Amino acid sequence: MNIKKLTILIIGVLSLAACHKDLGNYDIEMPLEPKVANLDSVYTASVGDSLIIKPKIEGADAANVELQWRISVIEGNDVIYNGPALRIIFGLQAKRYPARLTVYNKANGMKYFHKFYIEGATEFAKGTTVLSVENGVTQFSFVKPDGSVQARLYRAMQGKDLPSNPTNLFLLRNTFTGGTLLGYWIITKNGGIRLEPNTMQEDPKYPNTLKDNFFTSPDNLEVGSLISHPQGVMMGVVNGKFYGGTTSTWDQAATYGMFGLPADGDYELAPSFVMSFTQSATYFIGFDRNRKQFVRINLYGAPVYFGTQYSVTANVFDPLNVGMDLVHMEQLNNADCFAYCKGTDGKIYELKFNVQFNGPFTFTPQHKRLFVRQELINENTKWSGAKNGVIYMANGSKVYRYNPVNEELRELATSFTGKTISMLKLSEDEETLMVGTEEAVSFLNIATGMNGAFIKKIEGIPGSPVDIAIRK
Repeated sequence: MNIKKLTILIIGVLSLAACHKDLGNYDIEMPLEPKVANLDSVYTASVGDSLIIKPKIEGADAANVELQWRISVIEGNDVIYNGPALRIIFGLQAKRYPARLTVYNKANGMKYFHKFYIEGATEFAKGTTVLSVENGVTQFSFVKPDGSVQARLYRAMQGKDLPSNPTNLFLLRNTFTGGTLLGYWIITKNGGIRLEPNTMQEDPKYPNTLKDNFFTSPDNLEVGSLISHPQGVMMGVVNGKFYGGTTSTWDQAATYGMFGLPADGDYELAPSFVMSFTQSATYFIGFDRNRKQFVRINLYGAPVYFGTQYSVTANVFDPLNVGMDLVHMEQLNNADCFAYCKGTDGKIYELKFNVQFNGPFTFTPQHKRLFVRQELINENTKWSGAKNGVIYMANGSKVYRYNPVNEELRELATSFTGKTISMLKLSEDEETLMVGTEEAVSFLNIATGMNGAFIKKIEGIPGSPVDIAIRK
């Protein structure tokens, strides 16, 4: 056979093979997946109580179905249970635990996985905490949802007193991870104490004092002021410098939120500052008390001091040389800023300005004027600025609603019958104003059309309230 005939024969054989019809039956019938009913995404379990979860399995022969349960525990051994219902005494800590139900069909060997969470809870899982001063002693109390007060809780549980001169109470949450609770911080002028939010105890896994919350502890601590950042850490002025809690690690790590070195620079900050937070940028406006000028601090992982590296766009006043001492600063709705300064003439001036510190870095002065009611502003004035453009302030026994647009000061409807106001704080939705007086916290309605009408009162607080935190 010559080469030409051999080539034709090979091509023909290959063509026949290519045209051969595949008669195989490849229809695959997957087994029917069992359906799980009565299984929630989150369960709340009280420490020491029974936890029972009883789902209903549909679409499979019950005799062939086996349920396997696993609760993942980072601190130790996972909880593993087999049975048609999870029935255990919940003995874990008051934390959120990922859990998984495995539906095992023994007839065909298939397994189906269903994830959910178990939220460990204690009596402190819901309620209000109040920081107060009683005869010079700092007190920390818990108010149950029914209004009953567990007064002097820290002293009762720890057998000792808190540091003196309290300033703030923070319930820190990492909103970047869905609101993970990171603990209470009780801040005082020269220190602070951290408490685990579910037990109200000092947790040995974490720094329990403000001094221990520094990687390199200063010899002395003088807290100007601190605020809570949405990532669940504190930032602010300590010893005249600006510090920011670290967020570069897992938020359950012992080092999360600790203070490293302060923002580097030649400055000494006044206690009052403001933070502007958006999804794209975070920056702070501070005031150098020595040079009497407004300064810029940006958050780039950690706070970075830029001083006066900004352009001034108007000559209403000179932010580089204010020539006055700062009394207080408020920023409303991430835009309008108000600084109240005491001049060399002893009078209080109101400075209004806008800044753009996330590029192109500008400072725009808007007005400078004498404050309309000089007698209302001193070291005892309480402040709370709202996003709707008004500022609530209290001095003595009266609370006022101040509108900077028309300089209107309106006394709120609720009277405190001569009792000195020691605390002023807005609710998260800014429709309620919480006012602290001797042994009480009053809740006032400041929603649209309301003028501080009385809502309710918590009584039995030891001493004068300083700050409040609500856990829902």
